[in-house]
Amino acid sequence: MAIEVFNRYENKYLLDGNAYRLFYNALLAYMELDEYNKKHEYYSITNLYFDTEHDSLIRNSLAKPKYKEKLRLRAYGVPNEETKVYLEIKKKVLGLVNKRRTALKLHEAYEFVRTGKAPEFKPYMNKQVLEEIEYFLQRYELEPKVYLAYERKALFSRESRDLRITFDTNIRSRRYDLNMEHGDFGEPLVADGKWLMEVKAEKTIPLWLSKLLSEHGLYRTSFSKYGNEYKKMLKTGYAERESVLYV
Repeated sequence: MAIEVFNRYENKYLLDGNAYRLFYNALLAYMELDEYNKKHEYYSITNLYFDTEHDSLIRNSLAKPKYKEKLRLRAYGVPNEETKVYLEIKKKVLGLVNKRRTALKLHEAYEFVRTGKAPEFKPYMNKQVLEEIEYFLQRYELEPKVYLAYERKALFSRESRDLRITFDTNIRSRRYDLNMEHGDFGEPLVADGKWLMEVKAEKTIPLWLSKLLSEHGLYRTSFSKYGNEYKKMLKTGYAERESVLYV
């Protein structure tokens, strides 16, 4: 059964292609590939983010408060209506990320968010998380806002499954045709060839990893996929308005 509750710290790093290759190869002395990557070089993750009409969740997140939260729907690859997907609440409190998710079929997830009423309980669902999401939906009137997809490589520490490092590339997004089952197309969110690395750990990272990060000159950055997409949308919208004004 997939893990449905996470509590961990997440640090992010933005790498070019050469830095990615060098650091990835260095990690292989300490880490092993995720089960998905043992079968395929990459696996695709697709997400649908929900927000209020006026984007209050992402605007609050970008203000860097001590507490923030969001709701998203996640699938592996392009789902159909009967595919099992994950509806997730993700919270961040003073740097600690808490993620709670439940499996649902895609059509059940759509209907849940649309109506605010949890579906009839099935064995593959997490009852407690369903109740938490139902409460979340009572607090916010949400609608689909952004589709985000990317290819991922993931590794686990051989010493502890509490340490996980992921590499995401070809990050793309769209604010139209938001049905996940319609395909994983979209516009690039970061420069071609860039990799977003995330170090995810329940406790402090091991000494060997700290040394590797220092040796490779890698430093933490603040990078939210949804946050950067929103800022890009605002910038694009402003540029389009300016072009209309000066035509």
